[in-house]
Amino acid sequence: MEIRNVTATAETFTSNVYLVPEPVPTLIDAGAMSGIVDAITDSVSTIDRVLLTHQHGDHIGELDAIVSAFDPEIYAYDEIDARTNEIEDGDLVSIGGEPFEVVYTPGHAGDHVCYLGENVLFSGDVVVHDDGAFEGGSFGRTDLAGQSRERLIESIEALLDRMGPDVSELYAGHGSTFTGDVHQIIETALERAKRREPKYTEQ
Repeated sequence: MEIRNVTATAETFTSNVYLVPEPVPTLIDAGAMSGIVDAITDSVSTIDRVLLTHQHGDHIGELDAIVSAFDPEIYAYDEIDARTNEIEDGDLVSIGGEPFEVVYTPGHAGDHVCYLGENVLFSGDVVVHDDGAFEGGSFGRTDLAGQSRERLIESIEALLDRMGPDVSELYAGHGSTFTGDVHQIIETALERAKRREPKYTEQ
């Protein structure tokens, strides 16, 4: 499966936005990078679907621009004006012609989901490889209103329980992509979260 990060060269704060061009041009999140429509059309002529991990501003800031340019279907867990397809925990969606399970993973955001395939995990902000706070396994911040470290821990545990043995590629909402032992990265993130290691301003 070909996966491109169309916000890789962004100079302003944004989430990673992943483009899977074949067979149905699909985005994972919309990001907040000005000019993202041009970045997308450098690779494909249209976008058929956008799958949201959650609705924090850095992940949906440019959603209206993408909808205006391409009129794609929008898959989201919680209600949003642009949503065309409601998704729930356990649903299957197709990405790159392969089935991905929707895994509800709140804690960082109340509407957060991951997309879990046989070999690939789109983890949003629940688990990342590196983000400036930790490397080799980090987790979404939980110090803001509406967030919960306890619920995040439960979500990471549930994600691990549902992952198959062949998941070897991690595409997170921030930081770099990772190929290798994804289970170990997530286990490290879980251990850090359980130790209540502070992240950013959280104490």
